[in-house]
Amino acid sequence: MFKPSVGYVLMAGVLSFAFINAASAEPFNADLSRQYMSGDKAAYLAGVHTKKGLDCAACHTTNVISDSETEINKQCAICHGSLEQMGTKTSSQTPNPHKSHIGQMQCTACHSGHVPSVAYCTNCHDFPTLNKMKQGVSRLKAKFTDDLSKYEELKPVKIEKTDLLIVGSGAAGFTASMAAREAGVKNLIMIEKMAVPGGNSQLAAGGMNAAGTKFQKQAGIEDNPQLMFDDTMKGGKNVSNPDLVRVLADKSNESIEWLDKHGATLSHVGQGGGSSAARMHGPADGAFVGPYLSKFFRDEAAKSNLDLRLNTKLVKLIKGTNGEITGALVKGKHTGIYQIDAKAVILATGGIGANPELIQKLRPDISPEVKTSNQPGSQGDGIILGENVGAAVVDVKEIQLNPTLLVGSPVIVSETVRGAGAVFVNKEGKRFISELTTRDKTSAAVSKQTGGVAYEIFDQKVRDKVKQTGAAFELGLAKEGRTLEELGKNAGIDPKNLAATIAQYNKYAEAGNDPEFGRPKISAKVDTPNFYAIEVTPAIHYYMGGLKINPQAKVIDKNGKVIEGLFAAGEVTGGVHGKNRLGGNSISETITFGRISGEEAAKRIANN
Repeated sequence: MFKPSVGYVLMAGVLSFAFINAASAEPFNADLSRQYMSGDKAAYLAGVHTKKGLDCAACHTTNVISDSETEINKQCAICHGSLEQMGTKTSSQTPNPHKSHIGQMQCTACHSGHVPSVAYCTNCHDFPTLNKMKQGVSRLKAKFTDDLSKYEELKPVKIEKTDLLIVGSGAAGFTASMAAREAGVKNLIMIEKMAVPGGNSQLAAGGMNAAGTKFQKQAGIEDNPQLMFDDTMKGGKNVSNPDLVRVLADKSNESIEWLDKHGATLSHVGQGGGSSAARMHGPADGAFVGPYLSKFFRDEAAKSNLDLRLNTKLVKLIKGTNGEITGALVKGKHTGIYQIDAKAVILATGGIGANPELIQKLRPDISPEVKTSNQPGSQGDGIILGENVGAAVVDVKEIQLNPTLLVGSPVIVSETVRGAGAVFVNKEGKRFISELTTRDKTSAAVSKQTGGVAYEIFDQKVRDKVKQTGAAFELGLAKEGRTLEELGKNAGIDPKNLAATIAQYNKYAEAGNDPEFGRPKISAKVDTPNFYAIEVTPAIHYYMGGLKINPQAKVIDKNGKVIEGLFAAGEVTGGVHGKNRLGGNSISETITFGRISGEEAAKRIANN
C-alpha cells in the first residue's frame, strides 16, 4: 500500500504546491531532511516539501525505486490529480504545461525532488515563457547522445531473466508486445530510454496506409495490395526490398483489422502524396494518428500490467557461444548497469533523425542547419548496437526530408491537409509544384523557393474538416484573412499574386484537371472564408536505412544469415522504403512488422 504524499507541478516556469498532513510519517533520513530545509537544496522540490513539514517518507514510501517511476507518479496524482485535470487547472497559460500533444506524460519527466526541474517540452520547442527552465535542458540532452563503446567491458550489478526483451516503446515495440502476448508469451520486459513512451510514433501526423480495407470500401475507394505494392516500389525508386514491400502491402489490411479488433479504429481515409488511391487511415475525427495510437498502446500496456521501464537504455547486446543473442546490458536511471537474459530480443529503437553528427557523417550534403521533426531520442542506438553483433545494414545514406515542418516548431503539417484541398505557394504567391507528389520532390522544390519556405493555403472548409491543422493554430503560427488579399498581407505573401493564383487553381478544380503541375485528385476549391496560411520548410524526418531483416522480421548478419534470437521492426530497419518513403507507410510498417516480430519471437520462445 502506498501512503498519500505530496505531488508537484510546473506552471510555465513557476512551481506550485499542494500538501497534505504527513506529520505521522517517520523520516527515512532525518539528517538529509534537515539539509533540504536550508541552503541551495531548499530550492529543490524536496526542500520545499520539508519546509512545509513533510519528511522524506512522504514521497519515498519504499526503498525500492523502479526505473519506470510509475509508483512515484501515482503518488503525485494523489494530491494533484491526473495530467488531464492539471491541464484544466493551467489552461490559462500559454503554452499549457500540462496539455501535451504526445499524450500522457509522467510527472517525473519534468519534476525531480533532488535536482532542478526541467521543461521536457524545450527539448523540441523554444517557448519564451519556459526560458527560465532552460538550465535543465542541457542535462536532459546529455542523456541522448552516448559513447556506447564504453559499456563493452562493464560488468552488470545484477542479472534478471525474461522470455522476451523489447527495446523501444513506439508503435512497433508496443505492437510487438501485444502480438507476443497473444501468441502465448507470458514473461516480457519493455525498456525505453526516454522519460515518456511513444518514440517518433507519438508524433506521426497523417495516418496509416492500407489497401483493400473495409473503410475504403465504405467510402467508395477502389484499392488493392498490388496497387500499394506498385506505389511503394515506385516511390522508393525501385530499390526497396520487394519481399518486404510485398509483406507490407499484403498484410496492411490485416493490420487495420487487428487494430480495429482491439479498439483502435482508423476509419477516416485520406489521400497521401505518391499514392494512386486514398489509403491513409486515421482516427474517425481526422485527428493526428500518432497521439491516438500512442494513447491506445499506453492503455493496453496498463491493462496488461506490462513491465515497461522508462529511463532505461540499451547499451549492449549479448551474444551466446553460437552467435545467438541471449539478452542485453541496460542502463537504468536509478538501478544503473544490469543484465537482462532473454530467449529473444526485439529491437524497435527507431532511426537517427535527432543525431546530427551521424547524419553529417552519412550525408554531408545535408546542411547542419536543417532542423528535425524527430523526438530527441532518435539517436540510432539500435542500429549501432546491432552492427556491433554482426548485423548487416542497408540503405544507410537514405535520409528523408519532409517538406512541411511548421516554421517555428518541430511539428509536421500532415499531407492530409494538402490531400483535403490545401495549395502550395511561395512568398511570391505562386504555385511551384504538385501538392501531392512525393516528399523528395516536394522538399527539393520548397528548398529552392525564396527563404527556403512555402505556404499551405486553405479555407474554412479544410480547417473544419482536417484536425491536423490544429497544432499551427494552438501554437499561434497560422495566419488568417477574411479575403485572400488580406491573408497575403498578414502572412507576408504577395497579395495580388496569391489571389490570382488561387482563382486560377479554383478553375482547375472546377474542371477537375491541373494542366500546370498535374496535381491528382483536384476537385476542392479554395473559396470559403476565412482563409489561412501555414509557413512550412523541409526538415529531417525519416531514416529509410537500418538493420537488414527478412520477411519474418529476423535480423540478418553480414554473411546473409539470420542472427538467432534477434528481431527488429520499425524505423530501426531498412529495406522497405528504398530512396523515398511514402507518407502513411511508416505507421503501416511499424504495425505490420511489429506484429510479425512479436509472433516470430513467440515461436522461438516456445521452441527454446
